[in-house]
Amino acid sequence: MKLAAVFDELKYMLPSKKLILVFLVPLFFALQCRKNSSGSSTNTEPAGIKDSVIVSGLSHPWEILWGPDQFIWMTERGGRVSRVNPNTGQVLPLITIAEVVSQGEGGLLGMALHPSFSTTPHVFLVYNYLNGGSYREKLVRFSYNGNSLVNPVTIIDNIDAASIHNGSRLLVVNDKLFMSTGDAADQTSPQNISSPNGKILRFNLDGSIPADNPVAGNPYWSYGHRNAQGLVFANNKLYSSEHGPASDDELNIIEKAKNYGWPDVRGFCNENAEQNYCSSHPIIEPLLAWTPTIAACGLDYYGADQIPQWKNSLLLATLKDARLYQLKLDNSFSRVIETNEFFTNEYGRLRDICISPGGKVYICSSNGGNDKIIEVKAAP
Repeated sequence: MKLAAVFDELKYMLPSKKLILVFLVPLFFALQCRKNSSGSSTNTEPAGIKDSVIVSGLSHPWEILWGPDQFIWMTERGGRVSRVNPNTGQVLPLITIAEVVSQGEGGLLGMALHPSFSTTPHVFLVYNYLNGGSYREKLVRFSYNGNSLVNPVTIIDNIDAASIHNGSRLLVVNDKLFMSTGDAADQTSPQNISSPNGKILRFNLDGSIPADNPVAGNPYWSYGHRNAQGLVFANNKLYSSEHGPASDDELNIIEKAKNYGWPDVRGFCNENAEQNYCSSHPIIEPLLAWTPTIAACGLDYYGADQIPQWKNSLLLATLKDARLYQLKLDNSFSRVIETNEFFTNEYGRLRDICISPGGKVYICSSNGGNDKIIEVKAAP
């Protein structure tokens, strides 16, 4: 029964408004606690949090990450790499890569920085380009000279690309570089170990293939992916967010040499055909699956103290759903025990997230015009 209906019933039963308030106030808080403990609530302006736009006028920002220089490093799909001053919003362009070709969802996509950036100022970038008229994807390492990105070195190229499903999130974990690739609209590639598409790939930071990858000389680390666009390493686990078709966007924990099912399994092994497939193929099921889809995109982990209600949570940006999800983890960090939603439709499509060492959260929109970076911090 809705609260208004409860009030209408009680006003005939209780002799005074004062008694009504005495009864209803604790009831209201009980209902609120019940809603939150169920693992789902929606907030547009969470208590204790202040959000503000620090820069606007951007065009399809795809990657934002916190740099060792205390600036936000950003890619835009048209080919521009920039540094953004989080205090002033000043955008300092580093390079516009002429080779980038933006078609549909393609263009300049993921970026990662070398962990020893002060001595090894390498910047890793993924982008789409044309090779003999065919749309392709490559991973390239640049060097930062203090003003620009120079000396490009190709690590892997000629990966199939399309106007959809190009993956392309990059993440450095210790001395290894991970890269997600999409199926590029070809559903035969994710289950084909010899194809780099539909995979999580793993490289050494010098661009070579690690000796302990599942197959010698092969960059693949996991397979059976449709279009993973979020990667974060936390709690000794590699988490990913992945776009499903009309159903079953996924949140996964990525493990070496494991099969994540696409295209034979969408989300959990819960349909007859999927159960038959899973009985003969060891499939890793997701932590969560969303139907209808939310277009799960950038993913990060919040372990800071500044925003207490977000501590020990994954933060997920979504495009179709146009909101930020907080996914609270249990003590094992392998199960989501609470889900909360923020900024619903306030900034439109949200592409990526980064977090400063002090616990401020930055989110970029991806609406195609006048895109923004939004700062979220504890309110005074």
